[in-house]
Amino acid sequence: MTELSSVVEPMTSTVEQTMTVEHAIRVEHREDKAVVCLVGEIDASLRESASASMGLALMSGLPLLVDATEATFVDSSGVAFVLQLHLAASEAQIPLTLRDPHRVLRDVLDMVGLGTAIPDEGEAPA
Repeated sequence: MTELSSVVEPMTSTVEQTMTVEHAIRVEHREDKAVVCLVGEIDASLRESASASMGLALMSGLPLLVDATEATFVDSSGVAFVLQLHLAASEAQIPLTLRDPHRVLRDVLDMVGLGTAIPDEGEAPA
């Protein structure tokens, strides 16, 4: 696995300093794809990471995979990031798919009526 970039913003709980919760958006190069990994809670605090990751992913020119396997929560900022990435990839004619085995992101996309906007990994784009 060749990593294009790793953008990690650790968050330490003020209640219990010994417990560290990590959340991040990072881009990795795997199997001829740029994989945008969503880790932990994807929210507005990751705005800078989202912008940097979007640029790196799109500049690769590779097919994109949004991997939400490690995501535990995605708020409206996270959904907006994924939809902006989808729109930018579409304009650049770069295919984008979603891997979300726990349906953390897919359920939110379904709820707002955009569940069909991004195909699941392995499905043909619409």
